[in-house]
Amino acid sequence: MADLPLSPQRLRAAYERVASTLLDEATPQGFWTGELSTSALSTATAVMALDQVARAEQTGEHDALIARGLHWLAESQNADGGWGDTDASVSNISTTMLAHATLHSVDRDRRHAAVLERAQRYIDHAGGVEAVRRRYGRDHTFAAPILTHCALAGLVGWNDIPALPFELGCLPHRFYKLVNLPVVSYALPALIAIGQVQHAHRPSRNPCTRWIRTVAVPSTLRLLESIQPSSGGFLEAVPLTSFVVMSLAACGRVRHPVVTAGVRFLQTSVRDDGSWAIDSNLATWVTTLSINALAAESLPHDQALAILDWMLDQQFQTVHPYTGAAPGGWAWTDLPGGVPDADDTPGAMLALMKLARRPGVDRTRRDRVERALSAAGTWLLDLQNRDGGWPTFCRGWGALPFDRSAADLTAHAIRALKGWRDQPGYRPVPVQSRRIERALTRGLSFLTQTQRPDGSWLPLWFGNQHAPDDMNPVYGTSRVLAMYRDLGLKERPEVVRAVEWLVSAQTPDGGWGGAPGCPPSLEETALAVEALLPMANRSDAAQRGVCWIVERVENELYREPAPIGFYFAKLWYYERLYPLILAASALRRAASALLFHETDRLIPVATSSGPEPA
Repeated sequence: MADLPLSPQRLRAAYERVASTLLDEATPQGFWTGELSTSALSTATAVMALDQVARAEQTGEHDALIARGLHWLAESQNADGGWGDTDASVSNISTTMLAHATLHSVDRDRRHAAVLERAQRYIDHAGGVEAVRRRYGRDHTFAAPILTHCALAGLVGWNDIPALPFELGCLPHRFYKLVNLPVVSYALPALIAIGQVQHAHRPSRNPCTRWIRTVAVPSTLRLLESIQPSSGGFLEAVPLTSFVVMSLAACGRVRHPVVTAGVRFLQTSVRDDGSWAIDSNLATWVTTLSINALAAESLPHDQALAILDWMLDQQFQTVHPYTGAAPGGWAWTDLPGGVPDADDTPGAMLALMKLARRPGVDRTRRDRVERALSAAGTWLLDLQNRDGGWPTFCRGWGALPFDRSAADLTAHAIRALKGWRDQPGYRPVPVQSRRIERALTRGLSFLTQTQRPDGSWLPLWFGNQHAPDDMNPVYGTSRVLAMYRDLGLKERPEVVRAVEWLVSAQTPDGGWGGAPGCPPSLEETALAVEALLPMANRSDAAQRGVCWIVERVENELYREPAPIGFYFAKLWYYERLYPLILAASALRRAASALLFHETDRLIPVATSSGPEPA
């Protein structure tokens, strides 16, 4: 805690500094693109993919990129011999096996022999192939690609890799959930490409299965080509695209259009230092988060209108070829590889409603917003699972973690639907209103049932590398409490339990990490502060958290991101804008939810039972 009192001036100055920094990060077009962390995992897979292509083409075209990537990998090895997913991540078996396999396969002159030796010691100590299998269990979404990558390097036998039935890709999309695919819904390109390279190197012993797979090759290749975006990057993700490229190249299809487009994507997405990030950008996500974080008066009017138009343009207007999603949703990025999902769509809805309330929005824009909200609200309602929760991409899959309903997604969807229902001038028609009421009731029931015995909730797309099982209950609980705040349900028993748990997770210095006992981060502290600010009986914890954030801002420590993001199956990332966005949001709400006494002591003021403005 600081010796100086937390005065109104200090709080206001801290908010204005963070908000100004965040506004400076916007593009000339007004929105934000952010910057994802560079990734050893992405770099290892990209280099392996380019090397597999180079081996087949024998042109030397990719030699410079390959050499720079190898050098970056060698220089970024952790002291324990392993690699983490980001430069701020602890080592893990998955990324280490990928980096080791790439160096083993590509560094044919053994210039990095010492690096390889240290990596092998780490892998042996961690458990190698069996450790990878234990990490992912029956979910083959990432285990099969990792082991295939290692098999291409000659380090793992093809018999050690879970077989992927790529022939199931021939089925219409609506049947995928019925055949119990061993990968999550968004991993269809990996299922097809890795399944084909497995078929080439280790065909099934069953003659019928072998024949079916041989016959299925042309049609699944056509499907793969049809769902590849114009950028060449599946989901704009370097690892997924790299796995597809290396697999098809390794089974003799280096000239296939999917490989050509994938290589182009890898060439255009490499960074100046020779590394790759986990994904191209999270432009739509960080833009909606920024809009919802900033005070209305912080955003210049012309910029607000430009963002409003840009966001409306990002809404999907046709059925998505990748997931079969209906029109109406938003993806995390403005690039063609994005897929509509149940976190970005609520964020976009909340941001649109906030922007549309500003004075000076003309009738044409208001009409577009009304149509966009109606399409998005219907899209969310149609996505809700039978258990009352919301999944990420596809309704009804349910078998694997990234296809199941999640607490954080459900809370976000409820906030958006409730805001839409109550938005003056943009309210849904009566039929939609009745559907919303039913959806909210079912969603709240899901959250009650999924609350853990200690009072917390677990999120899906965010974690903490210092917490048990890499989970982040502080993130999940804070996001769910934000929903209860907006619904004016702060006295419900589940809320009381969640608040008590969140207070118990606070660190002695006033911050929060991802779970009790974890080192604090600006992101997690800001989320917890926002959740606790409306809870007048626990304002002491919120006040200490606000002080922690203000001190970080005053000491110029508010720009340091923490690796809290999950991408695919436990692939870590951090986003440079997350600490700015979340700190701005928490400080803004602190300024609006708290009054200051003449003595400059922070005095909590109980908020009304209704929702606060987004």
